[in-house]
Amino acid sequence: MLRTNRVIDSNPQTTQYRIDEHIIDCSTPENEYEALLFPLSKVFSFSEWRSQFSKYWQYDPQKLELIDTLELEVLKKFEHYQIPVIQLRDSLPKEAVCQVFEDTNTAGCDLNFFDLMSSSYCVGDFSLRDDWKHRENRFQTFKVLRKVRSTDFIQAVTLVADYTRRIEAAKQGWNLDKLPGVACGRAEVLKLTKEEYQTWADPVNKGFEEAARFLRGQKIFDADDIACPIQLVALSAILTILGDRSRSFQVRCMLERWLWCGMFGEIYTHWHDSQAGRDIVEVPAWLNGGSVPFGITQANFSFERLLSVRKRLGAVYQGFAALLRREGAVDWITGEEINDVVYFEEQIDSHHIFPVAWCRKQGIDPKKYNCLVNRTPLSAKTNKRIGSKAPSAYLKEFELHGTAVASLEEIMRSHCIKLEILRNDDFEAFFQARAKALMELIGKAMGKNLSLESIEDTDGNLRNGNGYRLNPESITKY
Repeated sequence: MLRTNRVIDSNPQTTQYRIDEHIIDCSTPENEYEALLFPLSKVFSFSEWRSQFSKYWQYDPQKLELIDTLELEVLKKFEHYQIPVIQLRDSLPKEAVCQVFEDTNTAGCDLNFFDLMSSSYCVGDFSLRDDWKHRENRFQTFKVLRKVRSTDFIQAVTLVADYTRRIEAAKQGWNLDKLPGVACGRAEVLKLTKEEYQTWADPVNKGFEEAARFLRGQKIFDADDIACPIQLVALSAILTILGDRSRSFQVRCMLERWLWCGMFGEIYTHWHDSQAGRDIVEVPAWLNGGSVPFGITQANFSFERLLSVRKRLGAVYQGFAALLRREGAVDWITGEEINDVVYFEEQIDSHHIFPVAWCRKQGIDPKKYNCLVNRTPLSAKTNKRIGSKAPSAYLKEFELHGTAVASLEEIMRSHCIKLEILRNDDFEAFFQARAKALMELIGKAMGKNLSLESIEDTDGNLRNGNGYRLNPESITKY
């Protein structure tokens, strides 16, 4: 009976078990009694099983003692095991139930609204987890979607479902202030019904895949290039709503502006759930001839951000590198445009143009040589070739290895760098010229005038709107 832990093999077709290389037939209760095997399914109906077992062994004292031991040392522990139970009223809102789960699950894994919805949908005989697993496997084939979470997907579905309800209400003549809201916070997501999820899950799935294609066109190739996942959620929901309309050139151009305003304006770094809901309403309306979305009109980018950004995973840092790639930045050694193949195979990353070691020797302010003005997307091989050399030295090496001067000039121009200034090792002239070029490039992507031309002082030094001089040795406030 207590030897069941010695089972090492089984044949479910014949209900036979191999114990110590002996085949035991357990197809009937009598065979179990004979083999002294106790079925776990009888844990909570032991008295009935005990009566039949004792009768089978004709109340043999040794066998009775054995099952007494089993009951005392094993089965009683099952009977007296305490499981904490929290009773919740049916009227309790789902978001409150979700909070209870999170507060009482401190020793387990983190719970979120997806976990609660999985349980809720199971009541309707629908496995949300199985459905998501299938979609997640599909997303893994797109590098830029490989980090999309279950919560991201269900937020996008919620946005589309909310938007649809709002449009239907508008068609029925509801007043503007009475129209249903659109958002993807916890409260809104937990209101998503199983039927709504099943209706919109497949279209939203296509929306994410369309977003991957769109981002590829913007030279955003990898999930690590997306600083704010919620903006990907909003983009996917917008593309779902637009459907085939999103393929038109005009719509694509307008969506590009929205994307870059969101990244460089860092619109999605604060209050992102409400911003996503606002964009879902305003962007499609804008594409239909309506007003420019709030997210675009409020987006701004100052020269200070070019100076201050250090975080490699920030929206500005990643947007800056992607924008240069989109504008045709090529690798300095091969002269190849940085497409998705080159990006991954050549390990493209943001590297210093004037090497750090060289800048330190020249006494240049770290705030300047470590900022985005002195960075650009380069391959690991190119960065290794540059090393700690002065620009004039590594440019000469490029020429000695067969790169023509005219080609080198085009290569540098693709990175918003003037070759002649770089060849002279003139950091200050380089800094001023490239800062101006980058602000114009970012302004063009955002559809805004960020040019520094209008704020040059009389001796040619660039200043921003707050009076910071960009030249010469350091940045000081007047």
